Amino acid sequence: MSSLTEITGNLGIKNANHLLRRLTFGASKQTVDYYSTKTASETINDFFAEQTTPTPPIDPLTGSTWLSPKPDPMINSEEYLLHKYFQSWHLEQMRKSKATAKERLTYFHHCLLPVQQSVVRASAEIYYQNTLYRFLAFGNYKLLIKKICIDNAMLHYIDNCLNETGSPNENFARELMELYTIGKGPLIEEGDYTNYTEDDIKEASKVLSGYKTDVDFATIDDDTNIPRGFVKINDNKQAYLHNADIKTFSDKFSNTQIQPNELIDNYASEEAVLDELDQLINMIFAQEETAKFLCRKIYRHFVYYKITDEIEQDIITPLAQTFRDNDYEIMPVFELLFKSQHFFDVDNSETTEDHIGAMIKSPIDLVLGTLNFFEIEIPTTTEDNYLAYIGGILNFIEEQDMNFYEPIDVAGYPPYHQTPTYHRYWISAGTIGYRYRFAANLVSGTNNNGKDIGFKLDIVDYVNNNISDPSNTNTIVKELTDYMFPIEIPQERFDYFVDILSDKLSNENWQNEWEDYKNSKDDLGVRMQLEKLIIALMQSPEYQLF
Repeated sequence: MSSLTEITGNLGIKNANHLLRRLTFGASKQTVDYYSTKTASETINDFFAEQTTPTPPIDPLTGSTWLSPKPDPMINSEEYLLHKYFQSWHLEQMRKSKATAKERLTYFHHCLLPVQQSVVRASAEIYYQNTLYRFLAFGNYKLLIKKICIDNAMLHYIDNCLNETGSPNENFARELMELYTIGKGPLIEEGDYTNYTEDDIKEASKVLSGYKTDVDFATIDDDTNIPRGFVKINDNKQAYLHNADIKTFSDKFSNTQIQPNELIDNYASEEAVLDELDQLINMIFAQEETAKFLCRKIYRHFVYYKITDEIEQDIITPLAQTFRDNDYEIMPVFELLFKSQHFFDVDNSETTEDHIGAMIKSPIDLVLGTLNFFEIEIPTTTEDNYLAYIGGILNFIEEQDMNFYEPIDVAGYPPYHQTPTYHRYWISAGTIGYRYRFAANLVSGTNNNGKDIGFKLDIVDYVNNNISDPSNTNTIVKELTDYMFPIEIPQERFDYFVDILSDKLSNENWQNEWEDYKNSKDDLGVRMQLEKLIIALMQSPEYQLF
């Protein structure tokens, strides 16, 4: 039986590694060792500690940020470059985050509430949306949804800035219900889903009418202090583009009526429009299915894609109740899930139902997780850092078929939501080759065009400083596979990697090679074999999983 009962005792290496892989972007051997001696509760407390807000990205052309509050076309780089700089900056925040879940949850919100750069285009709009996700990463999901409804990037992306009384646009209202909050549920009949109707979409679009993007970023949200969109009003303070009629919802929502609480000659005031948004969000989040729908999203992103009847009953339903009991504060849900026996695969003796090592790493997890495990240093000067990302890290991620900030549609990146394949979408005949090439790229310090990327893996140095006995082939393979792979490998696989390292010679031969290197400082012999080993490990099916 699946259980949310809290796991007891110290985590150990396997469980600490699992928690770090799923809640952060990978960790060094030393970090895994540190948390292996901690309980799940102690570890979660560390992971969910508040972090300082990162400084905005820099435009190398000016040496300062372009986000104050927006770029100046007369002095700043072109928008496509600013977006590359923003992508690089965001990935750098993720890479540097180490043992904190703040950036992982920021990324989760981006995957759940995505945006396409090719549609929005304005790097400043995307940056402020990212800031919103980071600000509320540990906060209230209901509040986040309210804020995303009037976020400049989202208003732009799903056309709600075009939604006006007399000229309705239902796009965002539809996605708000279908993808971001309650979900459709099975179709009952034409226009009637389990959780809402097509008429409910129409009524919601009326509530959401009258908002515009603020291209000057002068409208600042009172709760977050982040720029947002605004309600269009005239000189008489009338929200003349907002539908001021009474909006009546179906029995799915108990026939709730939403209307302005203040009218100025039959037009809603700005405050009344914002109040209607509050009413709409409260109405949607009052439904039990909203909490369940969101908990399924959380489960599929962080645990496993498959939700059986047992998982629905024993995991999703109590998580959803916790969500509702805490008025949609996200932290109680995450604490319950990530301390649970279920998350660590100790609630069920059936190994066929284990989810540790059962999901394919996203390109971001593969690339950033590798950099963090090997503690590879990335250039810190602004221009060199951007070059390392644009020509290397970001390029590797895109080659593996994740176009960061360019998901194919409003539902986000398919591996996080697309039934029935889910995480298997990360692997194709084209992407697997680039995943495997990444190992060689990291060892050579060059990209697939042969250009220097500004960083590389020195495996001799790593082994010398991190393996307890580098003169022993079994020790090297054991310690690397224990930390690099999510599950223990069978003996035949272990022997296969030992043979690669030793070139099928005896361990005594490797000991001599290592001793010669230590005495002469000439590492050519051991380097060749260690590079073969590390490339084989990183190209293995086991390393593609987490």
